[in-house]
Amino acid sequence: MAERQGQTTPDGLLTRIGQVVMLHHGGDREEARRRLLDLWTELGAEGDPLHRCTLAHYLADTQDDPFDELAWDLRALTAAEEHEGSQAVRALYPSLHLNLAADYVKLGRAEAARTHVRRARGAAGALRDDSYGDGVRAAISRMELRLGEAAPEG
Repeated sequence: MAERQGQTTPDGLLTRIGQVVMLHHGGDREEARRRLLDLWTELGAEGDPLHRCTLAHYLADTQDDPFDELAWDLRALTAAEEHEGSQAVRALYPSLHLNLAADYVKLGRAEAARTHVRRARGAAGALRDDSYGDGVRAAISRMELRLGEAAPEG
Protein backbone atom coordinates (compact mmCIF):
# COMPACT_ATOMS: atom_id res chain seq x y z
CA MET A 1 0.00 0.00 0.00
CA ALA A 2 2.80 2.43 0.85
CA GLU A 3 4.38 1.96 -2.56
CA ARG A 4 1.08 2.65 -4.38
CA GLN A 5 0.83 5.94 -2.56
CA GLY A 6 4.18 7.10 -3.88
CA GLN A 7 6.36 6.31 -0.88
CA THR A 8 9.68 4.56 -1.32
CA THR A 9 10.23 3.52 2.30
CA PRO A 10 8.00 1.10 4.13
CA ASP A 11 5.33 2.71 6.27
CA GLY A 12 4.49 0.55 9.26
CA LEU A 13 1.09 2.08 9.93
CA LEU A 14 -0.01 1.79 6.31
CA THR A 15 1.12 -1.83 6.36
CA ARG A 16 -0.94 -2.46 9.49
CA ILE A 17 -3.96 -0.76 7.92
CA GLY A 18 -3.53 -2.95 4.85
CA GLN A 19 -3.49 -6.07 7.01
CA VAL A 20 -6.76 -5.06 8.66
CA VAL A 21 -8.30 -4.26 5.27
CA MET A 22 -7.46 -7.81 4.17
CA LEU A 23 -9.28 -9.06 7.27
CA HIS A 24 -12.29 -6.97 6.26
CA HIS A 25 -12.17 -8.23 2.68
CA GLY A 26 -11.99 -11.74 4.12
CA GLY A 27 -15.41 -11.16 5.67
CA ASP A 28 -14.70 -10.15 9.28
CA ARG A 29 -16.21 -6.68 9.22
CA GLU A 30 -16.69 -6.35 12.99
CA GLU A 31 -13.11 -7.31 13.85
CA ALA A 32 -11.78 -5.08 11.08
CA ARG A 33 -13.80 -2.14 12.39
CA ARG A 34 -12.53 -2.79 15.94
CA ARG A 35 -8.90 -2.97 14.81
CA LEU A 36 -9.17 0.10 12.58
CA LEU A 37 -10.72 2.05 15.48
CA ASP A 38 -7.80 0.93 17.68
CA LEU A 39 -5.40 2.26 15.03
CA TRP A 40 -7.41 5.50 14.85
CA THR A 41 -7.06 5.92 18.63
CA GLU A 42 -3.35 5.13 18.44
CA LEU A 43 -2.84 7.66 15.65
CA GLY A 44 -4.75 10.46 17.36
CA ALA A 45 -6.43 13.57 15.99
CA GLU A 46 -3.08 15.20 15.24
CA GLY A 47 -1.60 12.19 13.42
CA ASP A 48 -0.24 12.35 9.90
CA PRO A 49 -3.02 13.47 7.53
CA LEU A 50 -2.24 10.71 5.00
CA HIS A 51 -2.62 8.11 7.74
CA ARG A 52 -5.83 9.68 9.04
CA CYS A 53 -7.20 9.87 5.49
CA THR A 54 -6.39 6.24 4.78
CA LEU A 55 -7.77 5.00 8.10
CA ALA A 56 -11.00 7.01 7.85
CA HIS A 57 -11.44 5.92 4.23
CA TYR A 58 -11.33 2.25 5.26
CA LEU A 59 -13.26 2.78 8.49
CA ALA A 60 -16.14 4.12 6.41
CA ASP A 61 -16.34 0.80 4.59
CA THR A 62 -16.83 -1.07 7.88
CA GLN A 63 -19.83 0.96 9.04
CA ASP A 64 -23.34 -0.43 9.20
CA ASP A 65 -25.13 2.92 9.45
CA PRO A 66 -24.99 5.11 6.30
CA PHE A 67 -24.70 8.27 8.43
CA ASP A 68 -21.63 6.80 10.18
CA GLU A 69 -20.18 5.82 6.81
CA LEU A 70 -20.67 9.39 5.58
CA ALA A 71 -19.04 10.80 8.72
CA TRP A 72 -15.91 8.65 8.23
CA ASP A 73 -15.72 9.48 4.51
CA LEU A 74 -15.95 13.19 5.38
CA ARG A 75 -13.12 12.74 7.92
CA ALA A 76 -11.06 11.11 5.17
CA LEU A 77 -11.66 14.03 2.81
CA THR A 78 -10.82 16.57 5.52
CA ALA A 79 -7.54 14.80 6.28
CA ALA A 80 -6.72 14.63 2.57
CA GLU A 81 -7.26 18.37 2.26
CA GLU A 82 -4.65 18.89 5.01
CA HIS A 83 -2.08 17.00 2.93
CA GLU A 84 -3.17 18.33 -0.45
CA GLY A 85 0.20 18.91 -2.09
CA SER A 86 1.18 15.25 -2.16
CA GLN A 87 0.80 13.05 -5.23
CA ALA A 88 -0.33 10.21 -2.95
CA VAL A 89 -3.29 12.25 -1.76
CA ARG A 90 -4.18 13.58 -5.22
CA ALA A 91 -4.53 9.97 -6.34
CA LEU A 92 -6.97 9.33 -3.47
CA TYR A 93 -9.38 12.17 -4.34
CA PRO A 94 -11.29 10.27 -7.05
CA SER A 95 -12.01 7.40 -4.67
CA LEU A 96 -12.80 9.72 -1.76
CA HIS A 97 -15.35 11.66 -3.81
CA LEU A 98 -16.76 8.48 -5.33
CA ASN A 99 -17.34 7.06 -1.83
CA LEU A 100 -19.04 10.28 -0.78
CA ALA A 101 -21.28 10.10 -3.85
CA ALA A 102 -22.24 6.55 -2.88
CA ASP A 103 -22.92 7.65 0.71
CA TYR A 104 -25.23 10.40 -0.48
CA VAL A 105 -27.06 7.99 -2.79
CA LYS A 106 -27.71 5.72 0.21
CA LEU A 107 -29.08 8.71 2.10
CA GLY A 108 -31.34 9.78 -0.79
CA ARG A 109 -29.40 12.99 -1.45
CA ALA A 110 -28.99 12.77 -5.22
CA GLU A 111 -27.77 16.34 -5.78
CA ALA A 112 -24.98 15.98 -3.22
CA ALA A 113 -24.10 12.65 -4.86
CA ARG A 114 -23.92 14.35 -8.28
CA THR A 115 -21.61 17.03 -6.89
CA HIS A 116 -19.20 14.42 -5.58
CA VAL A 117 -19.27 12.23 -8.68
CA ARG A 118 -18.37 15.34 -10.71
CA ARG A 119 -15.49 16.01 -8.32
CA ALA A 120 -14.41 12.38 -8.63
CA ARG A 121 -14.39 12.68 -12.43
CA GLY A 122 -12.49 15.96 -12.22
CA ALA A 123 -9.84 14.40 -10.00
CA ALA A 124 -9.52 11.20 -12.06
CA GLY A 125 -6.62 12.63 -14.06
CA ALA A 126 -4.39 11.95 -11.03
CA LEU A 127 -5.00 8.20 -11.37
CA ARG A 128 -2.36 6.03 -12.95
CA ASP A 129 -3.06 3.84 -15.96
CA ASP A 130 -3.10 0.65 -13.93
CA SER A 131 -5.72 -1.75 -12.57
CA TYR A 132 -6.50 0.48 -9.58
CA GLY A 133 -6.95 3.56 -11.76
CA ASP A 134 -9.00 1.62 -14.30
CA GLY A 135 -11.23 0.29 -11.53
CA VAL A 136 -11.86 3.69 -10.00
CA ARG A 137 -12.56 5.27 -13.40
CA ALA A 138 -15.02 2.44 -14.21
CA ALA A 139 -16.74 2.91 -10.85
CA ILE A 140 -17.04 6.65 -11.51
CA SER A 141 -18.65 5.90 -14.89
CA ARG A 142 -21.12 3.50 -13.25
CA MET A 143 -22.04 6.12 -10.65
CA GLU A 144 -22.46 8.75 -13.37
CA LEU A 145 -24.86 6.44 -15.20
CA ARG A 146 -26.75 5.71 -11.99
CA LEU A 147 -27.14 9.44 -11.31
CA GLY A 148 -27.94 10.37 -14.90
CA GLU A 149 -24.68 12.28 -15.33
CA ALA A 150 -23.13 12.35 -18.78
CA ALA A 151 -19.77 10.62 -18.74
CA PRO A 152 -17.06 12.22 -20.87
CA GLU A 153 -16.21 10.57 -24.19
CA GLY A 154 -13.15 8.36 -24.38
